[in-house]
Amino acid sequence: MYVTCTTHQQVADVIRNMVVRGAPAIGVAAAMGIALGVKNSKAETDADLKKDFDQICETIRQTRPTAVNLFWAIRRMTEKFETLRACVRPIAQIKQTLIEEARRMHAEDIAANQAMGRHGATLMPSSGGVLTHCNAGALATAGYGTALGVIRAAVEAGKKIHVYADETRPFLQGSRLTAWELMKDGIPTTVISDNMAGVMMQQGKIGAIVVGADRIAANGDVANKIGTYTVAVLAKEHGIPFYVAAPISTVDLATPDGGKIPIEQRTAREVTHIAGKQMVPDGVQVENPAFDVTPAKYVAAIITERGIARAPYTESLRQLSEASSKLT
Repeated sequence: MYVTCTTHQQVADVIRNMVVRGAPAIGVAAAMGIALGVKNSKAETDADLKKDFDQICETIRQTRPTAVNLFWAIRRMTEKFETLRACVRPIAQIKQTLIEEARRMHAEDIAANQAMGRHGATLMPSSGGVLTHCNAGALATAGYGTALGVIRAAVEAGKKIHVYADETRPFLQGSRLTAWELMKDGIPTTVISDNMAGVMMQQGKIGAIVVGADRIAANGDVANKIGTYTVAVLAKEHGIPFYVAAPISTVDLATPDGGKIPIEQRTAREVTHIAGKQMVPDGVQVENPAFDVTPAKYVAAIITERGIARAPYTESLRQLSEASSKLT
């Protein structure tokens, strides 16, 4: 089933409600939402178009606070818009150019995923189990995937990988989405409940872990789906490398460490209900943070489209961020 959006408000809704989720997909959707909103604008003057543009961006901005790609996309579209206004371009040309920019960001994301897949494949074991948490595949990006892109590239290179996919409570992205993607690709996959990860490591079934990210701080602290921190700590205890795969647009050098990353709090119903059925007593208190932060000390490497960053991340992430945007 496909969800079709015809207004920027609808795009905002699908981002907020996690119909579109995954940092790269959120960024591309945000850009397309802005382009769609401007396309639909009835403004006849530059001042009116500017007013509409600002309102469109604010609507998109208010959807989800953690995924930095959302704000990266808004900033990039804003810079393009202001450049066009400074050149006194006709409104019709501004609209068309913003549509082209959003499409360009879509294509760039697919290319970036494929590049990080090639880099990350070199880190995957030649055979054996790889654990992943949440969904960081084609469904969470413009295509191919970040963490799953690494796995796909490793398999394409001939590595014999069996994926263990955490179900990823409470939204079940692992069991619903990751398992579906990998099965479509013919990659051997076993779904496990989140609390099984430790014993799978203890039994020697996991040779590496690779996850995506929604924001990476300048020091290498990583915000990802709730439960990622637990997996990273378990990996450290068992001597298993824990890798993060994310595009450079997910690296937020303006955020010094994970303590400064805003963590989205979601509705209690996601925890209290499964498939529409209430599973907990009425009136019980519920915590439902969408993300947690994994300290950089647990991260063996961060895989980007521009190469692989290793500690000290304050230096390596800055170098990659400042490097040429040409994909390798």
